[in-house]
Amino acid sequence: MKIIYDLEQKEWLTTSSIDSVTFGKRKQPIKNIGFSPSKSITFHIEGKKDITLIGILTGRKKDNKVTGNGRLFKELQKEIMKSGGLSVVFTPQNIKDDVIEGFLYQPERDKWYPVICPLPHVIYNRVPFRRLEKSKAFKDVHQFFKNNDIPFFNTCFLDKYELYQILSRDPYFQELIPETMLINGKASFQEFLYKHRKLYLKPALGSKGKGIYCVHLNLDQTISMNGLENSSVHESFHHFWMKWSQILLKKSYIAQKEIKPILYKGKRFDFRILVHYCKNRYTITGIGIRQSEEQDITTHIPNGGKMIPYEHLQTTEHDQFITNLAKKAGKLLSKQLGFFGEFSIDAGLTETGKYVIYEINSKPMQFDEQEIEKKRFPALANLFMELAGYN
Repeated sequence: MKIIYDLEQKEWLTTSSIDSVTFGKRKQPIKNIGFSPSKSITFHIEGKKDITLIGILTGRKKDNKVTGNGRLFKELQKEIMKSGGLSVVFTPQNIKDDVIEGFLYQPERDKWYPVICPLPHVIYNRVPFRRLEKSKAFKDVHQFFKNNDIPFFNTCFLDKYELYQILSRDPYFQELIPETMLINGKASFQEFLYKHRKLYLKPALGSKGKGIYCVHLNLDQTISMNGLENSSVHESFHHFWMKWSQILLKKSYIAQKEIKPILYKGKRFDFRILVHYCKNRYTITGIGIRQSEEQDITTHIPNGGKMIPYEHLQTTEHDQFITNLAKKAGKLLSKQLGFFGEFSIDAGLTETGKYVIYEINSKPMQFDEQEIEKKRFPALANLFMELAGYN
């Protein structure tokens, strides 16, 4: 089916022979004409008379330019078109009088165009900055879609300490998460450090391994602080606190008991698991392995980690654990925070062979494994269609 957007008149048209073609949540009728206007863009949609519209919510930078994961948005548009729909990228400021003024990607021209669209069937939250999710504009638009009964996922970035609190109340996850505290004062943090002696310090709102440190209480009571770019030794806890307290308190850090990981060829490794909701259950889209190379603080590739095919370490026990973990995590997060349609999990093994969860990400970035990324786009497109009522 050929769907046309008239760039001058700002209206949607079709040359399809199918009667009563509609577009968007409220099934806005599309005018049938016998020709394409001179200034227009055309989309070839896999035929059905009700065109699904997916809204991809993103944000603006300080210079007011629209930002976000452009590659993801482009690939999703291609996949959604195969399923009988289109996707529009927009920001909270783009909703006016029950229409969306956003941007559509035209794959054949490899170009973005400003368009006016009706309300979508589904909203995919890809707002890239935490500060934007805390804004009144975001909260208002979230409530707007809720009032209009339009599915919205994922609802928010995850705060590491909030996630710990949610998981620690669940019997299954209690056994999988390292003991964690929010650093909010000298005495409580000192007690936690003296209890465990070796800790990881992580920004509660951080990502990609940025700002992570290892802190060790040494036998001579000195404190070692090791980061990705620098290390230091402090003669006492008091001197350590004088140096680091402002950063730890201002940036809302958590302290987490250090896990002694099992090693593969002498280096630590983590499981990176991509999960999507599909037909009333959570399924594994892909599993990767990240291994540290030059340091043991994080396995993230930008920080010197490397990829290993999951098949190199795959066992039936790992498969069963990961499948069960994905199902339970998806259900728990959706119950506590609103529907989760997509997320990733960082998990690992201790030196005694016990499974452990390090992190859950509500807005997974691009997986470096191409085969996993290729599966991601149809998994999301199928989910969009399911939520829209067409699967």
